Amino acid sequence: MAAKIPVTVITGFLGSGKTTLIRHLLQNNGGRRIAVLVNEFGELGIDGELLRSCEICPEDAPQSNIVELTNGCLCCTVQEEFLPTMLELLKRRDRLDCILVETSGLALPKPLIKAFRWHEIRNAATVDGVITVVDCEAVLSGRLATDLDAIAAQRQADPNLDHETPLSELFEDQLACADLVILNKTDLVDPQAQAKVRNRVEQELSRAVKIVTNGRQGDTIQFDPNLLLGFNAAVEDALESRPSHHDTEEEHDHDDTIESTHIVVDRAFNPEALRAQLEKLVEEQEIYRVKGFVSVPNKSMRLVVQGVGARFEQFYDRPWQADELRQTRLVFIGRDLNTTELASRLTQLAES
Repeated sequence: MAAKIPVTVITGFLGSGKTTLIRHLLQNNGGRRIAVLVNEFGELGIDGELLRSCEICPEDAPQSNIVELTNGCLCCTVQEEFLPTMLELLKRRDRLDCILVETSGLALPKPLIKAFRWHEIRNAATVDGVITVVDCEAVLSGRLATDLDAIAAQRQADPNLDHETPLSELFEDQLACADLVILNKTDLVDPQAQAKVRNRVEQELSRAVKIVTNGRQGDTIQFDPNLLLGFNAAVEDALESRPSHHDTEEEHDHDDTIESTHIVVDRAFNPEALRAQLEKLVEEQEIYRVKGFVSVPNKSMRLVVQGVGARFEQFYDRPWQADELRQTRLVFIGRDLNTTELASRLTQLAES
């Protein structure tokens, strides 16, 4: 019988840096054949496309190793969505070396990990380890996540979310399940503040868990992949040593005004002007998250734009492909979004 394929679960709140970490692993895979399950939110698969741009998939199946799970919080859709997706991946286990699972910021780790005890999975896959990514600045401020409104939007817009776990309990559960904790964005806090964050994290760890630090450094992660993979923890068999809170809340109503919308513009934008316009739109409308790809005049590279609340980041990820439309594609997540106004403002900016 073939060895079990190792699965690494990457958890952390919205904006903590999970996708950046996975991009690093894909771009520095050391010859490993890696598949990724992304718990995506929004009509356009920006996170999935951002990972596909790493160009690490086999030539005969360029899209098959990045799979987006779009039906809501992963821990709440384990049986309906995660299980059939995993079973399909496991049919190709002889062509894969490991699997990465990026959970949404609201997912509880243990319900997902318990799925690896199910007979359909347990003989073919094991949870090699759990990595928790922590936004140092957000923890220091007491928010725990970069933008609380964005978290609220994500929570309310997910029709399959069946728990209302407070952020503090989610944070504790994510840490309690971890085999490695990454203190991310450390360049945004001073050494004394970083020490306070580390102390807070250590208080939630029930076992000896390695804690490493990472500055943003141009939105890159620079760890050796051997540090991030190969824990051999068989987490599904050791859950008793990873305590979590028990959710007892009943299902709740969701606010239908929380939504996502996407805008596609067949024009290029000046990056600085676009960023200024997006910042204005965030002030004027209840926009919690912006992410997408931008065409820039006289630039052969595609620009990635990501915004959480009022904080925006941008970087070039790869050249435009010869057969690819140089479109600007943006996803907006927020409350009562005026899609017509958003499209009009972006179109006016492109024409100016």
